[in-house]
Amino acid sequence: MKFQIEKLAIVALGVCTAACFSSCKSNESMYKKAYEKAQAQTKTEQTEVKTEEPEPVKIAPVTTTTKKTDTSDEPVKTEKVTVVSGAGLKAFSVVCGSFSLKANAEGLQSSLKKKGYEAQIALNNERKLYRVIASTFDEKSDAVQSRNKLRGTYPDAWLLYNN
Repeated sequence: MKFQIEKLAIVALGVCTAACFSSCKSNESMYKKAYEKAQAQTKTEQTEVKTEEPEPVKIAPVTTTTKKTDTSDEPVKTEKVTVVSGAGLKAFSVVCGSFSLKANAEGLQSSLKKKGYEAQIALNNERKLYRVIASTFDEKSDAVQSRNKLRGTYPDAWLLYNN
């Protein structure tokens, strides 16, 4: 008899639990009505917005003039160097690195060549330093422009005048 009462109590508890869950069910129709109301409101707001056609843009021709920069005050180091690796130097060169070991200079030269520069190595016998030259020019102004471009990657780049 005790077993039947426990069984009956468990069944009654299950029925009560099921009744509680079914009475807490959300009302989907209320959510649907709120969604439809929001959609209708969005549509009316969109129709109320006036679309104005933009005025055509008038484009004036642009004229540019190339102004030669005065490079007379740009610092230039004068050194006597001899080319160790490369085609030869012109009057003004852009130096990106100086090394006491030739192998280190060759590493930077290789890196510059991969970036499209005609990199060369020159030796300063007095200081026993290998100078890695990224580019070389006849005109100082061209060398200054190249140096300024290279300073984005090589902030210590400087100008060399081959004595």
